[in-house]
Amino acid sequence: MDSFSSPSSSSPSSQMSAEDFMDQLKVQLAQAYAEEFLETVRGKCFEKCITKPGSSLSGGESSCISRCVDRYIEATGIISRSLFNAQR
Repeated sequence: MDSFSSPSSSSPSSQMSAEDFMDQLKVQLAQAYAEEFLETVRGKCFEKCITKPGSSLSGGESSCISRCVDRYIEATGIISRSLFNAQR
């Protein structure tokens, strides 16, 4: 019988420690947060900056998107620092 057939057949060395599990969970949460952040920024900045979608961005659209993304990144940094400082 292989190790996938019965949960009791796995050896203790192949089980994940609580610390490893928490590390893996933190990585997965960080990835999910990053994906959500990018999707939010993409949607908000596109809606705000792209007035006439076409095959390329105009100079004004390009600078608008750049400023929009910069503001979201700056705001996220401020909020994150504030939250981390509040937890101490």
